[in-house]
Amino acid sequence: MINQFRNLNPINLLLLFAYTFFMRMAIFADTPAQLNFEFLEPYAKFFLHVPLQDFFSPTGNALMAAILVFVQAVLFNRVVNNHGLLNKPGFLPALLYVTSASLFMPFLILSPPLICNFLLIWMMDKFLRVGKSGNVMMIMFDVGMIIALGTLIYFPFIVMLVLIWLTLLLYRSFNPGEWAAGLIGFITIFFFVWVFYYWNDSIGLFYKIFLPLANKFPSVFKINYNDYLVLVPVSVMMVLAILQLRENFFRSFISTRKAFQMLFFMFLIAIVSFYTKPDFRLYHFMLCVPPGAVLLAYYFSNAKKRWFYESLFLILVFAIQYFLFV
Repeated sequence: MINQFRNLNPINLLLLFAYTFFMRMAIFADTPAQLNFEFLEPYAKFFLHVPLQDFFSPTGNALMAAILVFVQAVLFNRVVNNHGLLNKPGFLPALLYVTSASLFMPFLILSPPLICNFLLIWMMDKFLRVGKSGNVMMIMFDVGMIIALGTLIYFPFIVMLVLIWLTLLLYRSFNPGEWAAGLIGFITIFFFVWVFYYWNDSIGLFYKIFLPLANKFPSVFKINYNDYLVLVPVSVMMVLAILQLRENFFRSFISTRKAFQMLFFMFLIAIVSFYTKPDFRLYHFMLCVPPGAVLLAYYFSNAKKRWFYESLFLILVFAIQYFLFV
């Protein structure tokens, strides 16, 4: 399986499509009687109503989620290959993206983070261009607008603003204009939101949008560890990938090193941003899939012992299927 997807063979697109639905058999075998899909945050619905809640049947919901993940995987694969993050271009990033996006049952249905992953992949492409561009103010401005759009869909996406400045620290010397550009792009979108609230005499509601940023980070977590056992093989792969990356770190291009550091920060921010939504659900961690899938793909791209890495991947696939069904 891994060897097959190490190559840019067009047949891999068909295999990837079939694999996407294979990894989602559990949701089709036992589809819930009702699945709600909230496309926008309540503050966005105030001025933009998209009636999607009852548009999809439960089966249609799961089917559309599978198609979106497949499309995201192809786009993600193109971004990773275009920026040369792996040894050679192939379909491994897409394969690991689909696998990572199938870890938990809430990942298999339509959700705001799933939609936001289109924006996250777009942002990833923008950030990876920073080191190759002379003037990045427009890139940062565009990223700020992308984050604002993501915030209208799913509020925790706003924390990605921090990634703008972390990326600039990695790639560029300090330039006040570049640091301000991303924030200005974000404010541009929310300025129009503010105008709409103002026209409707609801300006007080506008300021409440940002109150969750002041939430306290939880100090106590209620975790059912049985629900997360599937992460054991993923964690093993992550550790192996980090060891592999560390071994090759100083032999890699500087741009590649900085890219993986940026993706690491993206992964961390995606995790910690859950605190802005006290009623968050497990599907929040779909935001970790793009940066996490790059790291997993890096390991399988560099792994040498075929019997070991093929067996490890099969263990992961069977573990996912087992925990999805039980």
